Amino acid sequence: MKLHEYQAKDIFAKYGIPVPPGEMAATPQQASEIANKIGKPVMIKAQVHVGGRGKAGGIKKAANSWEANKIAAQILGMKIKGLKVKKVLVTEQKQIKSEAYFGIIVDRKSKKPVIMASAFGGVDIEDIAKKTPDLIYKLEVDPIMGIFLFKARDIGSKIYNDPAIAGKAANILMELYKVFWENDCSLAEINPLVVTNENEVWALDAKIVLDDNGLIRHPDLEKLRDLDEEDKDEIEAKANGLSFVKMDGDIGCVVNGAGLAMATMDLVKHFGGSPANFLDVGGSSSPEKVVVALKIILKEPKLKSILFNIFGGITRCDDIANGIVTATQQLEPKVPIVVRLVGTNEDKARKILEGIKMPTANSMEEVVKKAIELSKK
Repeated sequence: MKLHEYQAKDIFAKYGIPVPPGEMAATPQQASEIANKIGKPVMIKAQVHVGGRGKAGGIKKAANSWEANKIAAQILGMKIKGLKVKKVLVTEQKQIKSEAYFGIIVDRKSKKPVIMASAFGGVDIEDIAKKTPDLIYKLEVDPIMGIFLFKARDIGSKIYNDPAIAGKAANILMELYKVFWENDCSLAEINPLVVTNENEVWALDAKIVLDDNGLIRHPDLEKLRDLDEEDKDEIEAKANGLSFVKMDGDIGCVVNGAGLAMATMDLVKHFGGSPANFLDVGGSSSPEKVVVALKIILKEPKLKSILFNIFGGITRCDDIANGIVTATQQLEPKVPIVVRLVGTNEDKARKILEGIKMPTANSMEEVVKKAIELSKK
């Protein structure tokens, strides 16, 4: 779950991380009023869940409240990477002497939080990591012990030559880690962390991504979810107990279990196909779930075939088969479907599918190859 910049900055401020004063505005008039309250030149920043806002014209300077009104009117309503801007952050401008990057992510390989820092902030950290990885300092953090202040100071001294500024950065890093850990984040990032001409240190931008699995512990954070920014099909899937992620291919995948889903998509790619989605119907699937699953997948205009790869343990294969029958009757799909059902009640399932002459397969390799073959026809 992604947070908007203004929401992330509110959290940062609670932890003592210095952020410039600012507020969210949904109208040009509100932007003007906030700028007037700040009483200094401001930045008008589009609030959408995508990067590249500045390059798209979604971040601009305003010298006064009149300009804030005018610029907010330009930004509100514009689209950035397909997302409509419905609110802006009006925040005080800062004179920047230097920009750095500080971020914390979960590293799957080490199974630990990893702190990343670079003296080159304000740009895409991915580009730096790819072209000049030696400019990024990394520190794995023991999830039990947490980060020690001397480690944070060591990172600060690698980024800044001035000991006073390095100390301020170290303290900010300590608090950033608290934000990351205490709120079940998968990402907490400051880009850029700036030093001003007065040697003040500010978090000019803030990015937080929350782990959905941890939201049960944070009902206050769950309320910050902006459904307008999220994929409507993913929202519908979640409401029906499904896990759905849209992808760029043309072969729809319906599976049960995230591990099987990943293995299936890997096999599709291995044999030259391209998955259109990740869709997990879960551990105990009713026929109704299958109908919803197909309904969501069939919205994809590039779709050329659909494969079902179900390993029935708790999931009953005959429930899946009945769902396929109901879905094909209701939705009348125009793309071919091939099914592999193995496990609980698979014999019953095969008889059900024989009744509608649905193509079946006995193995993962077979169902994937058939789906790719059908997509080419």
